Amino acid sequence: MIKAIVLFVLAGLAEIGGGYLIWLWLREARPLWYGIIGGLILTVYGIIPTLQKFPNFGRVYSAYGGVFIILALLWGWGIDKKVPDTYDWIGA
Repeated sequence: MIKAIVLFVLAGLAEIGGGYLIWLWLREARPLWYGIIGGLILTVYGIIPTLQKFPNFGRVYSAYGGVFIILALLWGWGIDKKVPDTYDWIGA
């Protein structure tokens, strides 16, 4: 069970982190290598769920969805300095 949770967290960090690097590259004029590294990290994100022991793709992604939502809120709070408001928490 611990391995599954660790993989969910790693997948979330890879998805959000890779997407964030691409965001910085395209929206905030960071160097091209931000986009390249972001793309590589997103590729790793696509591989991580295959390491789960669950036999069903849908179940893996359903469980991961909840982890992603919490990680996205925490990322926005910690990295973007955007404190989640009431509507963010209701949506989560």
